[in-house]
Amino acid sequence: MSDNPFFLIDIDKIVQDKAGEKAKRIPRFVLSYLKRIVHQDEINSFLKSVSDKQGVEFLEAGMDFLDAKLEVSGLENLPEDGLCTFVSNHPLGGQDGVALGYLLGKHYNGRIKYLVNDLLMNLHGLAPLFIPINKTGKQSRDFPKMVEAAFRSDDHIIMFPAGLCSRRKNGTIRDLPWKKTFITKSVETKRYIVPIYFEGRNSNFFYNLANISSFLGIKFNIAMLYLADEMFKNRHKTFRVFIGKPMRWEMFDDTKTPSEWALYVQELVYKLAL
Repeated sequence: MSDNPFFLIDIDKIVQDKAGEKAKRIPRFVLSYLKRIVHQDEINSFLKSVSDKQGVEFLEAGMDFLDAKLEVSGLENLPEDGLCTFVSNHPLGGQDGVALGYLLGKHYNGRIKYLVNDLLMNLHGLAPLFIPINKTGKQSRDFPKMVEAAFRSDDHIIMFPAGLCSRRKNGTIRDLPWKKTFITKSVETKRYIVPIYFEGRNSNFFYNLANISSFLGIKFNIAMLYLADEMFKNRHKTFRVFIGKPMRWEMFDDTKTPSEWALYVQELVYKLAL
């Protein structure tokens, strides 16, 4: 954070806050490396240039900054009546969130909300669209109320039910098993569930790092540090998006458990591009 009224990345301050007195022992080349992989200068320059933008307008500026383009199939499947929970695979961890928010936000005149990690709340331009997720501290106790309020609002919800971006296992890039929240809350609030498949992938380095960290039992998500770098590697690309037919909440009955229905929808998503 800086003295500016909006968030800027400051690796020096983050390290100081986290490491305290030990921060002095960290070699400068390590700090320089961290600044490079999170693209501190480029992202801060972008954030300064869009300090007056919020919501979908901020997302549109992000699409321009990333030079990301979309080829969308199934736009006719977007419901015009009723509220929706849009659920997508999460192959990139950056562009996919920006792109889907832009696409759906434009279509529904900004009436969208994300469920996201609360760290992203620092991006003030996106804060109006976010329901922050924090698994520790006071907010964890408030989170169920926040989710409940979001699902009972007049906004459409965008979710990546895997929680993390896709991983590669046995040569296949795929989300971790989807969590059931989107099923239970959509049924409770009588929302359509609309499946979306976003085509894309990160680098081999990213997948190898994630797998090595998992193998070694490292709890900290080291791969997350490289998501900004992956985002820059994916600049100037066109991504294909496939929107499936909306599913009415009534179909998610007691013939399956909510967790089983979540995996069912996940399978549907991966079939959309076939």
